Amino acid sequence: AGIEVPGLDLAVSSDVPLGAGLSSSASLEAAVALAAAELAGRADDPELRHLLIQAAIRAENEVVGAGTGGMDQTVALLAEEGSALLIHTRDFRTEPVQLGLAEAGLELMVIDTRVKHTLADGQYAKRRADCDAAARELGLEWLSDATPADVERLTDPRLRARARHVVTENQRVDAVVELVRAGRVAEIGPLLDGSHASLRDDFEVSAVELDVVVEAAREAGALGARMVGGGFGGSAIALIRSTDAAAVGKAVVAACHERGLTEPGILTVTSGPAARRLP
Repeated sequence: AGIEVPGLDLAVSSDVPLGAGLSSSASLEAAVALAAAELAGRADDPELRHLLIQAAIRAENEVVGAGTGGMDQTVALLAEEGSALLIHTRDFRTEPVQLGLAEAGLELMVIDTRVKHTLADGQYAKRRADCDAAARELGLEWLSDATPADVERLTDPRLRARARHVVTENQRVDAVVELVRAGRVAEIGPLLDGSHASLRDDFEVSAVELDVVVEAAREAGALGARMVGGGFGGSAIALIRSTDAAAVGKAVVAACHERGLTEPGILTVTSGPAARRLP
């Protein structure tokens, strides 16, 4: 049912950079959805958030025309402070994963390449179509059910690469969760590196700017780094020791200058809570 409020104006204020691969569109969708829930008197209904997630996904898929999944919307509406969010996208079950970065003397650095990207330009949809085609060829409803051996049975090199990324990325996610829950968050760096290599080589969604800042961050002491978001620009993240923040940031900016690239934006971030009502 629609909500009709004559003369209503919606004001939006955000500090999420636009087009930086940091879920700005999902953040806007979550904010508008919660505003609508507030008008309907249901902002405090915890079950409603799951319905709002599905509505936000439809907004991306059917209105914007971007064939995205629901990761960004789910995090925007369900995240817990200080935690990552493990999402089982088959049924959208979620589990918070307490990161413990500060206790380990670590930080997450976000490196915004300032190269704008859009998920509605067809590239993301092509990757999704490749994954669907790979699943059909393997006779699977879900590509995530494929094994490494299944991947090697794919005859098309492009589909094999796309499927290999999906399968190995799921393995990396499970490995990261296991390490973090064991209090070994400082050991996830190589998994971040492996993720970037897979996104670059098998999924082919990286960009020169992303590769440069990721490599520069590693060489300057980052424990691991990878691109984030839909790719083709946007941002990368680096896991760093808090004491190395200045050196890593300086090295990343210098590397971009040396390559004649746009100077990136650098910020360290903490894991915040989901969108919520203002007091």
